Amino acid sequence: MSKLLITGCAGFIGWNVTELALRDSNVVIGIDNLNDAYDVRLKEWRLHQLRDKPNWTFYRIDISNQSEVAGVFKEHQGRESFDAVINLAARAGVQQSTKDPCEYYDTNLTGTLNLLELCRKFEVKKIILASTSSIYGEMKRPFREDQSTDTPLSPYAASKKAAEVLCYTYHYLYNLDITILRYFTVYGPAGRPDMNIFRFIKQVAEGSPVFIYGDGTQERDFTYVDDIAMGTLSALKLMGYEIINLGSDRPIKLLKVLHLIEQFVERQAEAKYKPRHPADVPATWADISRARKLLSWKPQVTLEEGIHKAVGWYMENRNWAKDILIEE
Repeated sequence: MSKLLITGCAGFIGWNVTELALRDSNVVIGIDNLNDAYDVRLKEWRLHQLRDKPNWTFYRIDISNQSEVAGVFKEHQGRESFDAVINLAARAGVQQSTKDPCEYYDTNLTGTLNLLELCRKFEVKKIILASTSSIYGEMKRPFREDQSTDTPLSPYAASKKAAEVLCYTYHYLYNLDITILRYFTVYGPAGRPDMNIFRFIKQVAEGSPVFIYGDGTQERDFTYVDDIAMGTLSALKLMGYEIINLGSDRPIKLLKVLHLIEQFVERQAEAKYKPRHPADVPATWADISRARKLLSWKPQVTLEEGIHKAVGWYMENRNWAKDILIEE
């Protein structure tokens, strides 16, 4: 049993990692500021699912506020200090980051720096940082961890690049064990409403037009959230400094995803096309050789299974999920 500090615990990935960590009998301290980057009702619903779990404590604070986060470290220092910090708190989203890049740097870079400093001061040796496939930009596929990531296409990707570099500095200077996980297009039940799969499901189910940015042939390495959670917790065992892709290794065209949603919702979409945003990469594809080798990890859930589960969740929660705000 380990004692884990998990930031972003009301976020999509953070909630699932927290659920799995608690299921494995770990003690989890959760941090989230419940910001309004997307509809807060979804974050509140996720947090509500954790309310009666044993070994669970929640703090509503912002990781960009060092004094608030320091208070949590002080409260849990000594014999009850953290065995690891899993930093899943982030401002995510490529297009949104072009509208308000300062918010992204406050959370993704300053927040990461605060956690690194506190881990150094309170002698927490293990840190996991959530990073992103967006960091690769338009590199040759499949994306490998040893490829250059010097040409990010969005402030979001650039902020994650900066956080990764900062992590290496703290590993080098203070011998912290840091694992960086580059997630590839994570989806599943109660997913982010600013991402295509949630948006498509809602629009198809409610008979609204489905807006596609580009021609729909862009490819993404869609990865089911349960697989991501398992890979994240598996990384707790690693020492040193590692960067690891977590993806499905199966790039899928966006239109195929829409067709699967139509099939499971049993309703045809009214597709409308808009120009592709310049910050969106045309295709992603994860080389997961390192994850297989270091974590003995590979994805278990197929796209068809995952989409079916995501649609099922929406239909079961449709009475309130239909009111979740999405960007069209």
